[in-house]
Amino acid sequence: MTLDVFLLVLAAAAMHAGWNAVVKGGADPFVSVTHVSLFSGLSALLCLPLVSVPIAAAWPWLVLSALLHTLYRFMLIGAYRTGDMAQVYPIMRGAAPMMTAIGTALLIGEVISPTGFAAVGALSCGVFLMSMKGGRVGVFQGRAVAFALASAMATCGYTLADGFGARINGSGPSFALWMFVGNAITMQTVALILRGPAVYSGLRTSWPLTAGGGLMSMTAYFIAIWAMTQAPIALVAALRETSVLFGAVIALVILKEPLTGWRILASALVLLGMGLLRVA
Repeated sequence: MTLDVFLLVLAAAAMHAGWNAVVKGGADPFVSVTHVSLFSGLSALLCLPLVSVPIAAAWPWLVLSALLHTLYRFMLIGAYRTGDMAQVYPIMRGAAPMMTAIGTALLIGEVISPTGFAAVGALSCGVFLMSMKGGRVGVFQGRAVAFALASAMATCGYTLADGFGARINGSGPSFALWMFVGNAITMQTVALILRGPAVYSGLRTSWPLTAGGGLMSMTAYFIAIWAMTQAPIALVAALRETSVLFGAVIALVILKEPLTGWRILASALVLLGMGLLRVA
């Protein structure tokens, strides 16, 4: 992986942790996710004139992506309603890299090097350790972890769909921006069906924060999709999960969640995985 791709994906990881903190810090995770999705879609919509319309072969992947992203958001909501960010965020992000590595190998024959697999393994061990020992005073929160695992499966699904779709399209930026517009439309439709117009009642006061979250969400995944056209999908997916480190800092400093020895050890494993990814 080249240095420019490596650094940009790290920046995307930091932004991903940022918008997740916006969702976790909101009074109602469903409302926060809806508003973040709205602003990420609006940000992408403004950029559409800068890119081409995706080719016909890419549209089935865009539709599949919208469905999987919506499923992911519902699992995200469930996880944040029942658990600490420092526990559920790592498992949501950490189970997906190994799934993605296996999926790319089986579906498109993209096999990463032994060093790459070692990097993915170190990252996965780190995030699982953080999730198993990272909740309130070290307690395993079963329901929250179940939601987080379902979210990880959805993450693997949309990562594969977006990586394949972007490559088929021939333009990562084009696919990414149209994908965010489609995802926003899907999420807003679901929110209106379930909550009605009341879902936007607090937008007047919360919009600066959720607009920032939406912009971070769109920019982070825009970078990730572009990177998947420049480097192996599995390695990009794994490096993106270093967002758990940024998430742990946010959980400690802003959300005032406790720091434990287990979280420190888990962070060290993630850092080891980062180092291996750089040379993979």
